[in-house]
Amino acid sequence: MVCRLLLLIVLSLPVSAEAQLPGFPTEVHFPSIAVGDVAAGPQISGWVYRPEGSGPFPALILAHSCAGYGTALASHENYLGWRMAQWGYLVLAPDSFRPRGKREVCRDLDIISPDTRVADIAGALDYLASRPDVVRGRIGLIGHSHGGTTAIRSALSAYRLAERGLRAAVAYYPGCSAERDRSIDRPLLILMGEKDNWMRPEWCRALQAAGFVRPELVEVVYYPDAGHSFDFVVEDPATIDAERRTRVFFDRLLK
Repeated sequence: MVCRLLLLIVLSLPVSAEAQLPGFPTEVHFPSIAVGDVAAGPQISGWVYRPEGSGPFPALILAHSCAGYGTALASHENYLGWRMAQWGYLVLAPDSFRPRGKREVCRDLDIISPDTRVADIAGALDYLASRPDVVRGRIGLIGHSHGGTTAIRSALSAYRLAERGLRAAVAYYPGCSAERDRSIDRPLLILMGEKDNWMRPEWCRALQAAGFVRPELVEVVYYPDAGHSFDFVVEDPATIDAERRTRVFFDRLLK
């Protein structure tokens, strides 16, 4: 844990876009784009974590939790961005909250809904498609909690994000909805804790039981001893297995 905290402090140091070091974040900006019935949002800020080498690279969009992207220092997303850059992905972590005047929405998840954030994911996809160091059409999405629900919504056919290059998504402890999430058309991996008392695993089971989810597209893994935000404990068996599954899933579909 101490090593991880030291890493986060080092990663919080500012680095210019012209002198970007592998895995160190640089700030970028791009528009939020209207898709389906979701209106465009404000100009979105985000952070890019770049792997070693000249590329082009497959890319991942990292959707933050209800706690927001926060500051770079000691941010869960900052660690994940660095970590996934080590896997060989260019990572874009958009901040959906501060451009809308909020730091977090954990006390009211619908102030900025996951559906609203799909417009930010569309903008992120278009931004990544414009970068010469990103492989076109090789873009995945990963989100946690509120961001996990955003990942599921972004995989719905109504938003047509496949046409913008979204190939696959991973949702950590999301809020599944048997009523809302019926038209998933992208490969999706859902990772849930059986002891999650906030985003409840039975919601994902109800989604599977409803018969609208194609099993060849959607895989749900339930960890018996894990709760919400289980991957904050780096050495936990569920964390280790979830990271392994995530990497294998993206490597198979994006590389």
